[in-house]
Amino acid sequence: MLDPRGLYEIDTEAEASLGVRPADARAETAATGPVLINALRGFVDAGSVGTIAVEHLLGLGETTRLVTFDADQLIDYRSKRPTMIFDTNTWSGYDAPSIAVDLAHDNEGTPFLVLHGNEPDLQWERFVAAVLELVDRLDVSMTIGMYGIPMGIPHTRPLSATPHASRDGLIANASSWFGRVTVPAAVANLLEFRLGERGHDSLGYAVHVPHYLAQSPYPPAAIIALTKVEGVTGLDLRVTDLDEAALEAREEVVRQVGQSPEIAELVRGLEEQYDAFTRSAERQSLLADSAPIPTADELGAEFERFLAQQGQEGQGA
Repeated sequence: MLDPRGLYEIDTEAEASLGVRPADARAETAATGPVLINALRGFVDAGSVGTIAVEHLLGLGETTRLVTFDADQLIDYRSKRPTMIFDTNTWSGYDAPSIAVDLAHDNEGTPFLVLHGNEPDLQWERFVAAVLELVDRLDVSMTIGMYGIPMGIPHTRPLSATPHASRDGLIANASSWFGRVTVPAAVANLLEFRLGERGHDSLGYAVHVPHYLAQSPYPPAAIIALTKVEGVTGLDLRVTDLDEAALEAREEVVRQVGQSPEIAELVRGLEEQYDAFTRSAERQSLLADSAPIPTADELGAEFERFLAQQGQEGQGA
């Protein structure tokens, strides 16, 4: 592997402002530095959960670019073509891909880091090794990610999320809709895996988004993700700032469902399945009284179709 340090540049003045403990003063004690929120844009992000969340985080106040990765080494431009602006008779703009870590602050002034931008297409292990170096260098206390996955659930019921972590203590008493499954890899999940191998605390939340809303931005799901991050980190991320956008999104869904008898029937069916599943879980029973409980295959079917669609879109890019 090539030297991971060749992939990034760090602003030493911004680094100094963090007041990170010198490496020789840490010994065997737990990390005490800032939280790192992993918000790279992957190929699966139903409801644009990660996109909405990172825009919100970077909009909390003034941010400082701490780390800049060399995207030219990491992005396959032919699979993820950037956009340009043609104005009348000249090229007037270029939206270059970027991968960076920004230093931000929560509502109480507590610093935290945001890893955001395009998911690398190339050199995954080298990129992950670079992030691991930064985690050590900046004494990062926890790395946490969030994204959306499509599920066969109705928008009329409470949203939930599947948690995952490098050790059980980080998500004690958490429940999951999944057992053992094989899914396409993402850099964010590989990073969590490698962090766990190194003994670092790392976790993430996959927010369940109604599959029929997967292709549209859905702020209510982003609120779930950010609330989970607040709960585990203690940061004040002003999540209520998204309430108005969430209300508008819900009202728009209600309007569209009301205009389509077919979608309304689909939602009713999902409600019956969800309610049966919930009653069964509450009784700690494997059977429900009425509507059939969706199996793991049924719950995962929409996820698989979503992945296939994303793959087709990527090939056509």
